[in-house]
Amino acid sequence: MKLPVIRHLQRNNATTQIENCIEVLESFSEYNRISDEELAVLGELITNLCGAIEVHKMIEDGMPERDAANAFVKKVMGSIDQ
Repeated sequence: MKLPVIRHLQRNNATTQIENCIEVLESFSEYNRISDEELAVLGELITNLCGAIEVHKMIEDGMPERDAANAFVKKVMGSIDQ
């Protein structure tokens, strides 16, 4: 998860575009000849895309962009610490 990447994706793409991209990457990840390295890269991309969607939703709910990004990071870090 990389916050600068999440911010870039959130600022430059609509939620539907991001959701479509996630669907394509998930489909590709199911291909049986994909290497572990490629799968790790896909996982990182999907994580960043999902983060962008979460930040989009928080902003739509009225949270300022900076606060939304920081809240998302805190949420993820909190779930890792548990």
